[in-house]
Amino acid sequence: MIERNLTARRRSPSAETNLDLGRRHRPDYWLLIWCAVLMVVGLVVVYSISPALSATNHVGNNYYLVKQLLAIGLSFCAFFVTYKVPLPWWRKSIKPLLILAALATLLALAMPVNPSYPAHRWVRLGGSLSFQSVELVKFVGLIWLAGFFADRVKQGNIKDTSKTLKPLLYVLFGVLLVVAGVQSDLGSAGVIVAIVGTMAFVAGLPLKRISLIIGIIIIGAIMAISVTPYRRARLEAYLHPQSNCSGSGYQACQALIAVGSGGMVGLGLGNSVQAYGYLPEAANDSIFAIYAEKFGFIGSVILIGIFMTFFTRLKNIAERSTDDFSRLLVIGVLAWLSVQTVINMGAMIGLLPLKGITLPFISYGGTSVVFATASIGLVFQASQYTSFTKRSKAAQEINRGRNYKNNTLRRVVN
Repeated sequence: MIERNLTARRRSPSAETNLDLGRRHRPDYWLLIWCAVLMVVGLVVVYSISPALSATNHVGNNYYLVKQLLAIGLSFCAFFVTYKVPLPWWRKSIKPLLILAALATLLALAMPVNPSYPAHRWVRLGGSLSFQSVELVKFVGLIWLAGFFADRVKQGNIKDTSKTLKPLLYVLFGVLLVVAGVQSDLGSAGVIVAIVGTMAFVAGLPLKRISLIIGIIIIGAIMAISVTPYRRARLEAYLHPQSNCSGSGYQACQALIAVGSGGMVGLGLGNSVQAYGYLPEAANDSIFAIYAEKFGFIGSVILIGIFMTFFTRLKNIAERSTDDFSRLLVIGVLAWLSVQTVINMGAMIGLLPLKGITLPFISYGGTSVVFATASIGLVFQASQYTSFTKRSKAAQEINRGRNYKNNTLRRVVN
């Protein structure tokens, strides 16, 4: 289990003895291996449905494959930058990064939108180049949150209402107002809430206060759904997808058909039916349904197992991190990618409402792949400074010895 009370961890013998737990060592290459496996899976699926997508949308045969390869190339560059630039620099440069995220959001709000889908989410750079500003907000936000909580833990103010809770609430509600309200991106808003809540819990913020914040957000979400017709339609489609398969429940019904068509072993790489214009967003939000159609139940279980193994590597790095900032940063990345994975897969099998959330490293689209890989670069760098298992056990033994001496002293004094 990841320790929740970082203050106790910071004051543990691992920071007070001569044990060199902060020495640089070989990073966690298994993290990169599993990340690369997920990218390859995504590339194979996009390649297999590229002819169908090209025929449906009247573009070149290799259009989607080339764009996905370009996105992966950009993600490698992003990974190299975040891995090579030291973590202290990212923490010190948070102000210009926040300004950049705010400018990208304002630019997205100022961009003209598609009349059939009036959402101000994309910054269009001309032609077919665009990116979603909320992905930059997630990336910069988790860096800011890691520094914010680490400072409060160091100062002993993590439970202070005026110094921790109020600033956090102001920032959180401001971001949610823009993302969920103006940009109509309730899915990304849910991911942001999960990131904040998880990091706050691990940092040591009282669970009662976290529950209160989440309760207020849930009430706000219910109000936002109740006053917005298309959100009410999506909720109705989630609750009763078969009641309107030709209307609001169309995507949910087609996703279930795709998953069910895969059976036990799948139809095979070149035998997808739903990709030929039946399932909306087949390469993006609905790619897990396409994957299940191609590889069946067994393939889906294997993919879920790969994701679980990948998330376990992140959890292990967080547990062995030797400073609060790195630990919270890794926890934020873990919350981001795992919650987004659960939302995407859950929506495709009818367990959760459709939210327009991509499947990390699998879905077609440059923004999600680039910023997710950039976050892994930060984690990969943090994995170079984790403690070794044997040294952690030694620190625990020292801690037991000190506790024994302290207890003996108390008994003597009493």
